[in-house]
Amino acid sequence: MPLYEKFTGRHRDDFATLDDLQRHYRLTYPDDFNFAYDCLDVMAAETPDARALLWVSKDGQERTFTFADIKRLTDKTANWLQSAGVRRGDMVMLVLKRGHQFWYTLLALHKLGAVAVPATHLLTPKDFVYRFNAAGIRMVVATGDGDVTRSIAQALPESPSVELLAVTGGGAPGFLDFDAGVAAASETFVRPVPHNKASDMMLMAFSSGTTGYPKMVAHPFTYPLGHILTGCFWHRAEPGGLHLTISDTGWLKSLWGKLYGQWLAGSAVLVYDFDKFSASDILDKVSRHKVTTFCAPPTMYRYIIKEDLAQWDLSALKHCTTAGEALNPEVYSSFLRQTGLKIFEGFGQTETTICCWTAYPWMQPRLGSMGLPCPGYRMVICDETGREVGAGVTGEICIRTDEAGGGMPAGMFLAYLHDEKTTQSVWHDNLYHTGDTAYRDEMGFLWYVGRTDDVIKSSGYRIGPFEVESALMEHPSVVECAVTGVPDPDRGFAVKATVVLADGFAGTPALTKELQQHVKKVTAPYKYPRVVEYAESLPKTLSGKIRRVEIRERDSRQ
Repeated sequence: MPLYEKFTGRHRDDFATLDDLQRHYRLTYPDDFNFAYDCLDVMAAETPDARALLWVSKDGQERTFTFADIKRLTDKTANWLQSAGVRRGDMVMLVLKRGHQFWYTLLALHKLGAVAVPATHLLTPKDFVYRFNAAGIRMVVATGDGDVTRSIAQALPESPSVELLAVTGGGAPGFLDFDAGVAAASETFVRPVPHNKASDMMLMAFSSGTTGYPKMVAHPFTYPLGHILTGCFWHRAEPGGLHLTISDTGWLKSLWGKLYGQWLAGSAVLVYDFDKFSASDILDKVSRHKVTTFCAPPTMYRYIIKEDLAQWDLSALKHCTTAGEALNPEVYSSFLRQTGLKIFEGFGQTETTICCWTAYPWMQPRLGSMGLPCPGYRMVICDETGREVGAGVTGEICIRTDEAGGGMPAGMFLAYLHDEKTTQSVWHDNLYHTGDTAYRDEMGFLWYVGRTDDVIKSSGYRIGPFEVESALMEHPSVVECAVTGVPDPDRGFAVKATVVLADGFAGTPALTKELQQHVKKVTAPYKYPRVVEYAESLPKTLSGKIRRVEIRERDSRQ
């Protein structure tokens, strides 16, 4: 049976209805729960030869790792890290792109009780300095990419906490040779005592930072169990299947879709170590390797649907999902027309696991809706005072964490590390304030509006950017767009659209008028963009989320 049943007591198909799932989904786990011991080691013992990971390099090299392989490499890595001086509670940053070393290094840190800190390879020396000092990073394990090691080396003079450096791929000056060290280490590892507590910090992630410096989000050892809902129920990963989530290991999205939940479902994960996203390239891998379940952000689906999908054999693909930002209905409809597959949305944050979803087979996607709250997450829509509002009223998405709300969900963060003030500003009175706004319809479905600071107040109206962006995305000339407010002497703010055009279109006054009329027809006329600006690209965070705040700041300076 899939291992997740050990913690839920039931197979996912044993839940007869969504109401049954909501009412009776429960998790049980030991006080010293540790995914590396209680899950990886069990899978390696029970299904040693089952495929866990298929790794494909950018030049086509392939390596298959079984669960027995992953356990062996994890134990060797834990022994090597321990011999290098890593101890329980140490902060260890992993900058490994999509290298296969990430999986057994992360799990080795779990076994040691050290804190894993994933980070993207796109960071500059200044970025590394901030992260090293803010988190007190003691060790860095990095990819052998020369740009990465140079950036880390340049940051070191201003980073006194960093004592140990290791690099994959053959070594670099000043770095330990990770691969050689692991290869020479013993395969026998003994769990340190005392054991970790399930409530101890296991993982720390930097938020994507749409405003200000990234926050340091601390997660406990129970975090992987929160992804049973992600991998087993939402992704519908299956025993013997192959799941692909597009994300590099610098973001927690990789842990949503490349490890915990998928393995607990008995599925292998495909890791394609590409440098630059290409829709046709991804489709080649989905077709060639018979991917069964797939997850990508809406931005990538927008490029995928521009391809002639009939060119690829996607017959093995059974279930598709998306998260990271709201999915535009036109993208959903185009993908469905071309593949026959629906895209099931999910919502979550760095601070949570998946907490709102459209969950197959109990729910069908409702175009534009985030879906319903997941089991364990008591989500409410609140006004500015923290009081719940009724159906149809836009407010902030909040999560109740008191006993009446169901208590602390597995997957919920512990706190913002070293920042009690910020933690208390978003999590008080038993409510965690997500900073995202939505409204609830009469059936309980949530409909995303935008970030609290993205909502536009124009002529007395509250206008969320998503509806306007979705309307614009239906026009064939639009590849991407961002809707913001610009100061207006009469309206307070006017709606502005920054638009990236498809090939073959030019940003003429005629097209501007056509786009404005199109929005008026698709949504309420008062929401149409009175200002349309054309751009080659949109400002984004390192994780690919649109930085509307940057557009607003630029406009305020003009």
